[in-house]
Amino acid sequence: MRPGGLWTSLDLVQETGSTNADLAARAGELPEGAVLVAEEQVAGRGRLDRRWTAPARSGIFFSVLLRPTAPVERWGWLPLLTGIAAASAVSRIAGVDTGLKWPNDLMVTVGSEERKAGGILAETAGGGIVIGVGINVSLRADELPVPTAGSLGLAQAAVTDRDPLLRAVLRSLEEWYGRWQGADGDAAASGVQAAYAAGCVTLGRAVRAELPGGEALTGEAVALDGEGRLVLATVDGVQRPVGAGDIVHLRPDGPPEGSRQE
Repeated sequence: MRPGGLWTSLDLVQETGSTNADLAARAGELPEGAVLVAEEQVAGRGRLDRRWTAPARSGIFFSVLLRPTAPVERWGWLPLLTGIAAASAVSRIAGVDTGLKWPNDLMVTVGSEERKAGGILAETAGGGIVIGVGINVSLRADELPVPTAGSLGLAQAAVTDRDPLLRAVLRSLEEWYGRWQGADGDAAASGVQAAYAAGCVTLGRAVRAELPGGEALTGEAVALDGEGRLVLATVDGVQRPVGAGDIVHLRPDGPPEGSRQE
């Protein structure tokens, strides 16, 4: 914590069910900038209520409470912004190229395979928004929850000390949040939209979007619109924005590229 900075408190617990659930439960009584870090999460959640599991002290598991002054309709950019912050910090400190799979996955290369090494979950609570980040740092192959997951260690990271990694991610998040807030949540003016597009490994790929309600849409991911939605160009020439759903990267000649961590 530094005087005048965004982060007002940092609590470390040895074990919890979910840092997001814990911080959300207290959001009404905490100031902006509260940070909760866990050595182990036994009921961590990802998007679509998927489980996120990892051995104790094998990763970075934390949540932050933010109270944006930007219009609420622009808050949807916050998990994407957090992805930019986390990916850039990990790339810089660990020396591992870290990409963004839309909307909230952190991807690394293990061998020749693209794998998910981290994820982000955001939820409104107590008049603010709680954002959780989970990054697999030192997991070995036999510790992965699913074979398609990855870790910084498996991606040959130069640094797997969690302390400097956590500090770097928090500093980067403070910087990007400040830019976004300073632009009143305008993703284009703050540079957030361009930065996400530059780091997004989904753009330019053939994908299948598994939408709420069971609909599936296949096409090329061609852009990120002003609301943070992924724009797909379908085979019939229509461009459709996708705001929610599960995105599967498709190989040109083969099965889908797996990157789920349940």
